Formats: sequence, structure tokens, C-alpha cells
Amino acid sequence: MNGAESLARTLVASGVDTCFTNPGTSEMHFVAALDRVPEIRCVLALFEGVVTGAADGYGRMAEKPAATLLHLAPGLGNGLANLHNASRARSPIVNVVGDHATYHKQYDAPLNADIEGVARPYSKWLRTSPSAKAVAADGAEAVAAAKKAPGQIATLILPADTAWNEGTGPAAPVAVPPPALPPADAIERAARILRSGKPAAVVLAGAALRRKGLELAGRIAAATGAQLLAPYSIGRIERGAGLVPVERIPYPVDQALERLKHLAHVILVGATPPVAFFAYPEKPSVVTPPGCEVSVLARPEEDLVGALDALAGALDARRAEPKLQPRETTALPAGAVSFAGIGGVVAALLPENGIVVDESITSGRALLAMTKATPPHDWLANPGGSIGMALPLAVGAATACPERKVLALEGDGSGMYTLQALWTMARENLKVTSVVFANRTYNILKGELANVGAGNPGRRALDMLEIGRPDLDWVSLARGMGVPAARAETLEDLARLVSAGLASGGPSLVELPL
Repeated sequence: MNGAESLARTLVASGVDTCFTNPGTSEMHFVAALDRVPEIRCVLALFEGVVTGAADGYGRMAEKPAATLLHLAPGLGNGLANLHNASRARSPIVNVVGDHATYHKQYDAPLNADIEGVARPYSKWLRTSPSAKAVAADGAEAVAAAKKAPGQIATLILPADTAWNEGTGPAAPVAVPPPALPPADAIERAARILRSGKPAAVVLAGAALRRKGLELAGRIAAATGAQLLAPYSIGRIERGAGLVPVERIPYPVDQALERLKHLAHVILVGATPPVAFFAYPEKPSVVTPPGCEVSVLARPEEDLVGALDALAGALDARRAEPKLQPRETTALPAGAVSFAGIGGVVAALLPENGIVVDESITSGRALLAMTKATPPHDWLANPGGSIGMALPLAVGAATACPERKVLALEGDGSGMYTLQALWTMARENLKVTSVVFANRTYNILKGELANVGAGNPGRRALDMLEIGRPDLDWVSLARGMGVPAARAETLEDLARLVSAGLASGGPSLVELPL
């Protein structure tokens, strides 16, 4: 058994059963090995940014790592934007990156480059296998590293001869220790703050935004009057009727300052201190008010649910009744397209146990408020801010949860970064309904131009922020990649097309001009 097959069988033994791929020459022995290991599902993408974004979506929903297969430094480099988002989402991913054979490196062939240097910014674990005999054990360690709480990216570089030379056979899985509880003094400090009666918010992230964490946080809030918040940049939240509602801290600095201005304390549970997304002239970077004390109940790598349970116990709050979001029925809106109307359509049609992937940016600002009382669902957002996330993320989420319906909400500008994901949706017949908001501009950037005080833009500046002339034709783009598509001109069109897409059992796309 060569090194490549040893690695593939080690991945299976360690619980990795999906590989998103875009291979090249140096990965051909691993490609052949995957053909001999049917336990791994291989999903091809036509661009590496789709590969890494899909692995991110898979990791968020499956809560275990997928593998990626990438070609040398340029292939890995093409995937870095969505690895940035995956790193911020704390998604578990195992990257397998091919390299030149060890003896060929000295000749500095055209594709030779510093792969470790490219991988290092986003890889918490990084190794180049030195020989075929080491590959299996390295693979087992990579999976264990990716699974380490709260989830992280591990990158294993596989020189071509370590793949084709004789290996050792599969290695046994490496045990992953469970996350530790935070120290007792952190729990005591948080309990003391919440008993004080001073205005306080508990900011939740990671596993604290899943059902069990939300329930415990809701009991704490019911017993103490604390507010429950989440960062604007979240990876995943379970929300909807019957769940404890949590408000995201607003993206605009002024709105965030206004929302938090009354707080004396902020307690972090897997979250980082609230700060502005960017710096703006004459505005603060930190959005908590002066004098507000920020303390940590649990760091991201600690047991967030266990920390909330311990805090609830310290506050005698385990029996408190949490406030749950009631169910509300939304009537389908009609008429001309508006942001509120879009939110109403999504709220009316969102299926129970659905998955929403949201990169709607400026077009979706009414969505969260209008969908809070819909049937229970998962909402995946962009925690890293690198655009081109939604379509690949939807591929990964639908691959991880094939029985669930995925609704991808995408801007036309960001969608063009990774529109190749549509081809993978068609090839794999994934249950993804994509809505592309076609405002033909980088509208978020027009707002940012004003926010940073750059002055009134002229024609040359506006040309860098608009994507018309010619207008993108998303219906033709989608159909050209095998995805049924249509254009909506009214809210009635939007409702009809989204409803049909969700019922279709496969991929579809709706272009919505704005």
C-alpha cells in the first residue's frame, strides 16, 4: 500500500468521509488512492475557492472535518479567501496539498513555491510529510488537530514521492481530548457580575449559539435580566420559533454604539470583545461604552456549553424558564420588490429545519428581524468578511446535510467570485436554492466610501464600485452550468420561484434585479 492510500484509509479511520477536490499532477497518486477507498465521497469543484468554502460549510454543519485536495502553492493560494472565513468560523478542515517530489524540489520547477509559507496564516497545524512511511501517522495527527476545540484548519503537504512510495498502511486515529471547563474563578466572577444588578450582556459564539447553549443562556437571562447578544460576524446560529432569541450586534459603528451604550458589563462566551469591522475617522474602534467592563466566562477553545451550565448552577438558574421565540405566520407580500418584501418572502417560505447561507450584504438587512419567528432553522453568516462565501458554503452545507433544504442568499458582486459553485451543485444534485440580488454594484462599498470620509466620488471612483455595463446575466450563467434559473421582477415572482426551487429536490437559482 503506497503512502497515498495509507493516508486515504487513515482519513476514513479518523472519521473523514468527504473530500472536496481540485487536484493537479502532483496529487495524481492520491486521486488514484481515493478511487480505491469508496468510503470517501469525492466532490469536484472547478475553482479552489469553492473547494475551501465548501469544506467550511461542511465543517460548520457536520461539526467534523472534511478534507480538501489542492494543487501546490497556487492551488492553495486560490483557496485562501475562504480559508480565511473558515478560520474565523472555527471550522474543522484537513487540507491535503500536493507538492513536487522531494528529490525534484532542488530543480526549482515552474510551480515550485513555499507552500508552508502560503498555508501558515490560516493553519493551526502544519506539516510536510518527509516520507511515505510518515504519511499515515501525519494524517491521523492532522485530523486530530482539526477536531481540536473549537475546530481549526490543519494542512498536510504531501510531496509526490511520499504518495507513490510504499507506505505503512493506515494509522490509528489520534484521540482528541474534550474541551476543558473554564477555571472556577471565571464562573464565580461572571456570577458575581450578573448578581450585581448592573446592566449586563452575555455575548455568545460557537457552540453557545446551538440549541443546548441557547437554552442555558436563556435560563441565565431569565434569572438575572442579562441581555443575550451575538457578534455580527457569526459562523452559525440555530434560531427560529421555540428557540431562545439572540440579537446580533449591529455592523454599522453608530448602531453598535447605540445598542451597547447602556451596558456596564459584557461577558464573553466563546466570543471576542466587540469592535468595529473597520476603522473610521473620528469613530471608536471599540464599540462598548467607556467604563464598560469586558470579562471572559469561556474562551473559544473551552467547553462553552459546560461553562453556561456551571454559570446557571452558580446562579441557581437551571430551573428558570427561558423566554422562547413564539411562532408567527407571515403572509406572502406582493407587488414591487423592496427590502422588506424580500424579508417577507423569505420568512413566509423558509422551511422547517432549513439552512440559510447569508451573504446578501446590503440587500438582506431586513432578513434577520423578519425571520426570527419562522420555523427552526440554521443561519450561516460570513464571520471573516472575505466575499465569495455563500455559494461554496451552500455546497458544503448541502453535502453535509443532504436531507435538508438550503437557501443561499447572495449578492451579485460577491457571487461572481465563486460562481463555479453552481456547477458543483448541478453535478451533485444538491438541494440548494440560490437567490442572487442583482443590484449591479458593490453597494456596501458605496456606503463605506462615505463612512470613511473619502469625499464625493467622481465617475472614475464609481466605475470601481459598479458592475454594470454590461449587466451580468445570472440566468444564463446558471443555466450554462446546469442549474435551472429564472428572473423575478416582482415579489410574486420571487415567492413562486423560491417555492418551486425549494420543492424541486435539486439546485435552482433566482435572479432578483434591484
